[in-house]
Amino acid sequence: MPITQSAKKAIRGSLRKKAFNDRRKRVMKELIKKIEKTAKTDKKEAEKMLSSVFQAVDKAAKKGVIKKNNAANKKSRLSRLVK
Repeated sequence: MPITQSAKKAIRGSLRKKAFNDRRKRVMKELIKKIEKTAKTDKKEAEKMLSSVFQAVDKAAKKGVIKKNNAANKKSRLSRLVK
C-alpha cells in the first residue's frame, strides 16, 4: 500500500486513467466486432460504419491505449474486410 501522500495521489490518478483507457478500448472493440458482423451480411452498411470505427481506433492510438502500428493494422484489416 502507498504510504506517502504523493504515492496515494498517483494511485488515484492512475485508476482514473485506467478507467478512461478501458472505456476507450471497450468501445473500440465493440465497434470492430459490430462492423465484422455487419460486413458478412451487408457490405454497404459496413462501409458506412467504417469512418466511425476508424475514429475510435485513431483516438485509442492518439491517447496511447494501443500503439500506432497496431491501429494502422486494425484499420487496414477492416478496410480489406469491407471492400
